[in-house]
Amino acid sequence: MRGVKTKTKKKIITESNLVTAFSYLFIGVLSLIVLFPLMHVISKAFSAEWAINSGTVGIFPVDFQTSAIKSILVSNNFLSAFGNSLFVTIAGTVCTLALTALTAYPLSMRQLPYMKGFLLLFVFTMYFGGGIIPTYLLYHAYGILNTRSVLILPGLINVFHLLIIKNFYEDIPESIVESAKVDGAGNLTIFLKFIVPLSKPVYATIVVFTSVMLWNNYFDPMLYVNSPGLQTLPLYLRDMIMKAQDIQAKALLLTDVSAESITAAAIVASTVPILLVYPFMQRHFVKGMTIGSTKG
Repeated sequence: MRGVKTKTKKKIITESNLVTAFSYLFIGVLSLIVLFPLMHVISKAFSAEWAINSGTVGIFPVDFQTSAIKSILVSNNFLSAFGNSLFVTIAGTVCTLALTALTAYPLSMRQLPYMKGFLLLFVFTMYFGGGIIPTYLLYHAYGILNTRSVLILPGLINVFHLLIIKNFYEDIPESIVESAKVDGAGNLTIFLKFIVPLSKPVYATIVVFTSVMLWNNYFDPMLYVNSPGLQTLPLYLRDMIMKAQDIQAKALLLTDVSAESITAAAIVASTVPILLVYPFMQRHFVKGMTIGSTKG
């Protein structure tokens, strides 16, 4: 009998090891599929013109050179677009997080009257919108067209993020809030001194979501911003790609650097900053997502 149990235990361990090995193999293959296009673009950014034109560039640079990156980093148009995207991302993320977190706090108090009705009003906006033309006319009436504000103000409260934060607040023990009220603390004091410090994981999650969304936002700047001085990085990259497809693009950029190399360098320079955000938030990111999204 003991021998049968031992064999069964060994069989379970063997099957577990196979599942683990297959999982790592599957994740590794997916990682390579995701990383290959990125490595190819990086290789183009640091490869010579003849290698790009001959199609010999793979995942490693050929005839390594930094002319394309240098030309991008000193380009006034790139620096202007980079600065605009950086301002919109930082200001939008800070304002959105502050306002969304503050709005989610009263919505997490189930004992307040008519709370389901107020929550329904927020959820309603997730499914129904006014459309592009009414939205454009509304922005025009408020005078925020062709300004950085039009890229920040309309998205100050993201309902999906609000629900994640609200669910996270509801998981905080009520005893903490009750003990603070007994000591005479008001709602604002409780929020700032107790709720905010305990909510760092979900805040980190919202910071990652919001910053990536604002940094990569292409549709709104294309519709509502016309001034070249307010151009963001996604629009700048679109112009670079269009120029790279032009036969005379090289003459418009530099005489000794491939247009494809310039485009790849611009993509790399605009991708690296947002990639640097995640490692600092990774410790809180998974916890914030799993806790804040499990309750309805």
